[in-house]
Amino acid sequence: MRDSFNPSDAIDLLVEMIQNACVNTGDPTSGHEIRSVETVQRYLGESGTVVEPLPGRASAVFRVKGTDPDAPTLLLIPHLDVVPAVASDWTYDPFGAVRADGFVWGRGTVDMLNVTAAMVVIFRGLRDGDLEAPRGDVILAVVADEEAGGKYGALELVENHWPLVACDFVLTEVAGPRIGHEGAKVIPVTVAEKGPGWRHFTAHGIAGHGSQPYGRSNAVLTLSEVFHRIGTEAQPALITDEWRRFVGHLPVSADVARRLSAEDTLDDAIAEIAVDDQILARWIHACTHLTFSPNVVSGGSKSNVVPDRSEGDVDIRFLPGQDAADVNDHLRKILGPDLYDQIDIVPIQDMKAMGSSPNGPLWDAIEDASEAMTGTRSLAPAITPVSTDARFFRAKGIPAYGVGLFDDSVSFAEMLAMFHGADERVSEQSVLDTTVFLATVLERFSDRLAIKPS
Repeated sequence: MRDSFNPSDAIDLLVEMIQNACVNTGDPTSGHEIRSVETVQRYLGESGTVVEPLPGRASAVFRVKGTDPDAPTLLLIPHLDVVPAVASDWTYDPFGAVRADGFVWGRGTVDMLNVTAAMVVIFRGLRDGDLEAPRGDVILAVVADEEAGGKYGALELVENHWPLVACDFVLTEVAGPRIGHEGAKVIPVTVAEKGPGWRHFTAHGIAGHGSQPYGRSNAVLTLSEVFHRIGTEAQPALITDEWRRFVGHLPVSADVARRLSAEDTLDDAIAEIAVDDQILARWIHACTHLTFSPNVVSGGSKSNVVPDRSEGDVDIRFLPGQDAADVNDHLRKILGPDLYDQIDIVPIQDMKAMGSSPNGPLWDAIEDASEAMTGTRSLAPAITPVSTDARFFRAKGIPAYGVGLFDDSVSFAEMLAMFHGADERVSEQSVLDTTVFLATVLERFSDRLAIKPS
């Protein structure tokens, strides 16, 4: 890493990308990621290959050739879009990118423009010789639409432009602060994520005059009862291998960690944690349960007409080892045969939870970088309850990890609250550290590839 490598460029890039306000509402006409594509193009001084399936919904792909044509290819794939923000809930303008108190404040600072900026700076460092030349090709794909499922971003590249992003290893999100007990904190590395199993529910009734509701079959009432049970009944717990590897790193006592590792004591332990830390408890619950969240509902046509139809959507997330059969079993159990048979359920998404084993040359390189910058090779392989672009590559058997290096200005639980929340912010030191850390990962990855097996 030469003196000409300038990690502080990442802060400037982060500020500009926040101000670009590439807000993805889920509407295909939102996002406008072309703004940040142009920011990246100006910084790199090259256009790359732009893929724009809809006007403004742009991704861009860049490549640095490695010194060994037979070495594996590494893909850096950060996203450019962010979720909406309600300005009145924030201390500063969420798209003002205010720098105050050692932080950059703004929508996307944590999810995930800090890492996006770092990866862009690292890519230029590789290309310009400010970092060690990579042994294998390194691809940078800055992508659209991650916040709405990736249809116009990573999925578009994987399904329709695979030669641009064909790779052997992936670095992406989720990155977070170090976790553990005082004096024994380690870097969390996202190695797995839950799978989305969203469902659309429809309840049917018989229309009639609203002045005479007695004995009517009211679709709104039926769906309300269905959603009430889905949202309030206990959800199925499952202790996965991914959770067992991670739970010992949580900032809880050994006894609580033990109880969090067994399905018969799990929910009581979560309730105990919730007394003092509702955010951490919520995240633990999500990482250990098949979750159901009724989030959209509609029904009826007029205030004096009994509705004959009501419908809505439920966000369902699979853990590794779970599938649609587990969803159906749970719904039959909590709704009972009479209520279950009154509704139609149609899958919107069905993607299994997927993970990557914490081993191999990229994992070893992350350990190397951790040792160089924190003094320990110990990492915390983590599962995330959210969906990321990593799943499109894991589905092809390609290892994918999410990692960064944060200082201690924000705790793990505080970071969780910022995802899609108010007052999202990242310390400037964390942006610098993440940039140096990921640059070190890439250098050590190349070193690892140079070692021939005996």
